Amino acid sequence: METTLRGVGVSHGVAIGEVRHMGTAVLEPPAKQIPAEEAEREQQRARQAVEAVAADLTARGNLAGGEAQAVLEAQALMAQDPELMADVDRRIAVGSSAERAVYDAFAAYRELLANAGEYLAGRVADLDDVRNRIVARLLGVPMPGVPDSDEPYVLVARDLAPADTALLDPTLVLGFVTEEGGPTSHSAILARALGVPAVVALPGAGEIAEGTLIAVDGSSGEIFVNPTEERRAALEAAAAERKAALAAATGPGATADGHKVPLLANIGGPADVPAAVEAGAEGVGLFRTEFLFLDDSKNAPSEEKQVEAYRQVLEAFPEGRVVVRVLDAGADKPLDFLTPGDEPNPALGVRGLRTLLDHPEVLRTQLTALAKAAEVLPVHLEVMAPMVADRADAKAFADACRAAGLRAKYGAMVEIPSAALRARSVLQEVEFLSLGTNDLAQYTFAADRQVGAVSRLQDPWQPALLDLVALSAEAARAEGKSCGVCGEAASDPLLACVLTGLGVTSLSMGAASIPYVRASLAKFTLAQCERAAAAARAADGADEARNAAQAVLSGE
Repeated sequence: METTLRGVGVSHGVAIGEVRHMGTAVLEPPAKQIPAEEAEREQQRARQAVEAVAADLTARGNLAGGEAQAVLEAQALMAQDPELMADVDRRIAVGSSAERAVYDAFAAYRELLANAGEYLAGRVADLDDVRNRIVARLLGVPMPGVPDSDEPYVLVARDLAPADTALLDPTLVLGFVTEEGGPTSHSAILARALGVPAVVALPGAGEIAEGTLIAVDGSSGEIFVNPTEERRAALEAAAAERKAALAAATGPGATADGHKVPLLANIGGPADVPAAVEAGAEGVGLFRTEFLFLDDSKNAPSEEKQVEAYRQVLEAFPEGRVVVRVLDAGADKPLDFLTPGDEPNPALGVRGLRTLLDHPEVLRTQLTALAKAAEVLPVHLEVMAPMVADRADAKAFADACRAAGLRAKYGAMVEIPSAALRARSVLQEVEFLSLGTNDLAQYTFAADRQVGAVSRLQDPWQPALLDLVALSAEAARAEGKSCGVCGEAASDPLLACVLTGLGVTSLSMGAASIPYVRASLAKFTLAQCERAAAAARAADGADEARNAAQAVLSGE
């Protein structure tokens, strides 16, 4: 009998196939005492296992490229954390085996993270994955992970570590479903980059029996267990219709009546450029530069290295618009040479622009490198600061850009509610705004973007979030300036129409989402988008807002 479950759809498309479950977690190693004379050998075993796991994570990142590379390199740094390794050495010195010392040291650190507030608690899944990989290597057992299968399947897991998601084979993994996670978690972002249909935050997903036939709708978040023939036919017909619409929609982004809405790509580095170009991106709306800084958490990359990487991206978009976000360090992206290690709540502490203003030499080097990379190129370079709170922040960033001799537009990201509420004030110092809806939702609702239990508050359809978008867009229009969205909200084809109706002037997203958004915009006029936006804002919750917008656009 068919049953319907609902989670959070995070990656478009429909997948129909049999369930395969993720391998179980590494078993807890036995607590046995070792002789004192074996301590040095065990410490060496632990170090070798840690280095091997870090190298494997880095290699996986190099293979995957883009978003995945930055995430996996951060995990590799986590494995090599000097405080963790010192704790492992201490435990071995008093009689623990290498595998038990690693297990216990990570458990202690895990408890610290879990109790350090929701933002850091979201990193626990990544930490568990690193621990499991090290312990498995020390025990000499295979690392549990994506199941072996010669036939395509739908992967079901409690959660997916970035190392697993990054290298999923889309020819075998038709889609995936997880119990944990949220719409802006690492796995959700990587799923969109892969173009794999995915649903997260689905309670009880692990109870679906191995081999059960399910249908996954990555747009609606619905899971149909043992779908009927009629259901399968309807889903397949809808998928075929969507595919035809994607093929028919080409060229620059625009509404049915010709209102232009440039569709830009979010990228993490040069490796993401080919996919963006293939998808028809009209430029880059968010170039995350953190990937350069994750290679070495103790030292900033040289100016020369930065120039080379930036130029590779800029050269790919001649005459196009490329919006670069300067380094966003802190919170879940700590760097030893920049971020303090003893903040009680890093998400609300020194991160983003605050970090750079505390280390002006790092900002100056990055801005100088961008200026040199753009020399003699016909690209339209724009540079923006993350985590801008007010006009003083915006002025400090604009002053730094001018001091570095950067010939570009200077902008501010709206990720903190204060920046949206005082957008006209911020715009006295900068030339454009870019809404980072992931963090804006996080700070508006006090809801960690990595925690599945609060995923409903991370839903970009929340009317309060739409109100802040509208405030920012209205302020930009009044000042004669632009206001784009570069958060994951832009990748939702229906929400893209609503954002356009709110007055947003450009949309930036993962390359895989661009064709879906282009096709959706082409079906509706600007007036229809504006009516849908008004209906969504008049609702009291995310589901009601989504349904209200859908009703308007479907003519109900």
